[in-house]
Order: sequence, then structure tokens, then C-alpha cells
Amino acid sequence: MNTIGREFMEMTTYRYLGESDQQKGLAQPALEMPCDPETPLIDLPSAGETGTSDITLKNAIEERRSIRRYDKQPLNLEELAFLLWCTQGVQTENPNATFRTVPSAGARHALETYLLINRVEDLKPGLYRYLALSHTLAEVNTGKKVRDQVLAGCLGQGFVKTAAATFVWAADIKRMAWRYGERGYRYIHLDAGHVCQNLYLAAAAIDCGACAIAAFDDALMNNTLGLDGIQQFTVYIAAAGKKA
Repeated sequence: MNTIGREFMEMTTYRYLGESDQQKGLAQPALEMPCDPETPLIDLPSAGETGTSDITLKNAIEERRSIRRYDKQPLNLEELAFLLWCTQGVQTENPNATFRTVPSAGARHALETYLLINRVEDLKPGLYRYLALSHTLAEVNTGKKVRDQVLAGCLGQGFVKTAAATFVWAADIKRMAWRYGERGYRYIHLDAGHVCQNLYLAAAAIDCGACAIAAFDDALMNNTLGLDGIQQFTVYIAAAGKKA
């Protein structure tokens, strides 16, 4: 049966790939989407400053569940910083690549992390973006309507608003396509899976739960995040918070 999904898989096989921008000698895109220089940045604590539970990796994997009910207890800034570092933290970098706490095809790391903050100590509720290169947060939108906009974008799944924080991963496709062309669209979704699994395991280490969300309205989410939906677009979402 000739379907859109089947056509996507076929047309991103190697036999259809042309010369990539990297092979053409074109300059690579920036390692991170730019941030308005006038935007105040919030420094985050080092991940090493966060106390973790005694849970083993084996137990974290065995006990992994998608949690949709959360306690009203907020995350503290150290815990949020730990989750961000575990999902996109930069360990080393050079002018051409970053090497992070999650794998990425060709070390392209073409995902950007947005956060809907509901209950995190010392943070005003609203929408933020994690700047991995500097381990800081940039405020995007702290208006009263943004939580309802994200909720609508997530098709009304109420735990988006009851979680302490909801992670939204968006692709900057140029960073991946520069090396891999159209096949890079496959790799973006693989990378998102690596990131979300790290969130699940990292959440267990600080007595939290997480729930991945693949059901969302692409246009609404992209509009809420200020993305064009073509070069930058929402890929995956996950809520996190203290277990009820």
C-alpha cells in the first residue's frame, strides 16, 4: 500500500539522497538557535549540586512508568537543572560540534528544549527555552494565557498543567540536514527518543515521574513556541513532576 508514511521511508533511503550541504562545502548552521541579546538569562545550578536518590539504574528501568498524576510539591531549581543537564547537557564542545549527555546522529544535536514551568521554585510560571551551551534559561512568554495555549496544543491533556514542568523538544532541522539531507528527518525523531528516555530515568533519580506526549497539534504548538513549523518544529513533549 502506497501511504505517506511508506513514501517517507522510501524517499529517505540512501539511494535517493543527493549531495548534502556539508559535502558541498557550505558552512554549517550555528550549534544553537540564537537568543535575543536583550533577553535576561537565568543561570542554572550545576547538575552536580543536585541530591539524587539511591535508586539503581536497573531499578529505574524496571520501575519506569508514564506518570500522569503529580503532587503539588514544586521542583527546586537544582532538580530542574539536573533534568535539563541529563537530557541536553553539554559535556564538551568545539567550534563544530557539541558532545552531550545523550547521543545524536553525527553529534548534530539539532533539538532545542522549551519548558512550560508550572511549579518550580524561584521561577515565574510561563514558557522558557533552555540554552544548553551556557546552561541557562531564557524567558519566552510568561503571560497568563500561555499555559492554556500549551494545554490546547497538547489536545487538552490536563496533566500538562498539573506537572511541575512540561518539556517541549523542537527540531532545528538545518543543523541535522546540513550533514544528512532529507534522511536527517529520520534522525531527529530518533534523537528525541534518546532524550525523552533520559528524562524518564533522570526523573526517577530525584523521586519524580514523567510522561511522554506524542499527541499534539503541530500548528498550535509551533505557534505557541514562536516556531515557523518548517525549519523549526515541535517533535516531542513530556511532562515531569513529583509523584502523587
